[in-house]
Parts: sequence; structure tokens; C-alpha cells
Amino acid sequence: MAGAIASAMLFAFPVLAQGSRLSLADRVAQLEQQAQNRDQSGIGMVNQIQQLQAQMRQQQGQIEELQHHLQELDDKSKAQYADLDARLGRLEGAGAGAAAANAQAGKTPPGNNPAASASAAVPASGATGAAAGTSGSAADPAAAQAAYDVAFKALQSGDYVQASREFRSFIRQYPNHALAPNAWYWLGESYYVTMNYPVALESFQHLLSQFPQSEKVPDALLKVGYCQFELKQLKQAQATLTAVTTRYPGSRAASLAQERLHRIQLQSAN
Repeated sequence: MAGAIASAMLFAFPVLAQGSRLSLADRVAQLEQQAQNRDQSGIGMVNQIQQLQAQMRQQQGQIEELQHHLQELDDKSKAQYADLDARLGRLEGAGAGAAAANAQAGKTPPGNNPAASASAAVPASGATGAAAGTSGSAADPAAAQAAYDVAFKALQSGDYVQASREFRSFIRQYPNHALAPNAWYWLGESYYVTMNYPVALESFQHLLSQFPQSEKVPDALLKVGYCQFELKQLKQAQATLTAVTTRYPGSRAASLAQERLHRIQLQSAN
């Protein structure tokens, strides 16, 4: 009996050992499979990261393209406004030249008053805020007109440095001339076009403070807002441009102010 039991155990031991070996092999296979799965998962994560990086680069390119497009639109807007100002100035200069020609031809107002004649010889060109001219301008209106024309022609030709120099000279010689508000405005414009916004701002503000009745006031106030915008003074720009739309509704200046206010709102939202 004891021998039979011993024989049975001897036969059973290899079977158990084989089962144990198979179990160990299965465990090794499972571990290898898990390691392979982790490797595949890691590769998948790397692929996802690379895809996200590619998407980010694509979006960055789109953002840069949009920024470039906005800059082109801004430059185009500035060029169009400068061209519009130049065309208005040509009309203004033509009217001033006709007034000067009439004065030189001896056309005086009724009563033949010399003082009135001297006043009429000073072309207003839309500038109503200046007082009577200085002694120099009253004595020689043709010289004042010629000095103004030189400055304005430099502006028209795009020589903004020369234009600013000539307009400053005109203002020094004829500070109270009827064309002085216009000279201050175009002086500011010559600085604005060359992106010298702080000095342009001072010129427009001087016009507003010294010639509050001038017909150049709406445009000058608009340009104050533009300068503040370019100088990143957005709150001040918004207040100034809002004042333009409130004080001069329906005007060209009000329309342009409204457009710039819209841009400020979009910029603030972003």
C-alpha cells in the first residue's frame, strides 16, 4: 500500500512541476504583453503631443497672418486719411490763393476802409477762430500767403520735415493770422504722418486751446483722439473720440471717430 502511494506521488510531481512552469511562462508572457502595451501607449502619447504641437504652430501662423493683415489695413487707413486731408488742403489752398489774388487786384469792401481791405486780403480758408492779423500780416498779406503756400506745397509733395519747418516759421511770423489755425493743424498733420505722435498731439491741442472757433476744430479734436490711440492712451482716446461724435454729429470727423471707437472696443474685448 505504501509503495502504491509513493508511486502515485512520483508520477504526480512532474505533472505539478509542469503546471507550475506553464504558470510562470504565462506570467512572463503577461508581463511582456503589459510592457508592449505601455510602449505602444507611450508612442501614442508622443504622437498626440506632436499633433498638438503641429496644431499650435499652425494657429500661431494664422495669428501672425491676421496681425499682418490688420497692420496693412491700419496703414491703408492712415494713407487714405492723409490723402483725403491733402485733397481738402488743395481745395483750401486754391480758395486762399483766389482771395489773395483778389486782394492784390485792389478789390476792397464798400467804404474803401483800409483796415477792412487789409482784413479782406487775409484769406480765411475756413479758419474763423483767429483774431486780426499781426502787424506783419496786415502790412504784407501777400508775404503771409506766400509763406503759407510754401509750407503747404512741401506737405503736398510729401516732404514732411520741410513742411513742419515752414509751418513753424509761418506761425512764428504770423501767430494771429487768419491762416494760423490751419498752419497749426497741418503742422500737427506733418508730425502725425511721420508717426511723431507726441509732438503732433501738442500741435492739435494748441489749435484747440488758441482757436476754439476755428472750423479746423472738429478735425483737430479727431486727430487728438487718433494720437492718444497711437500712444496707447485708450481711455483718453475713447473719451476724445466720443466727444467728437457728440459735438459734431453727422460730420466727417464724427464718422471717422465712430470707426476708431469701434476699433478700440474690439481691441479692449480681445
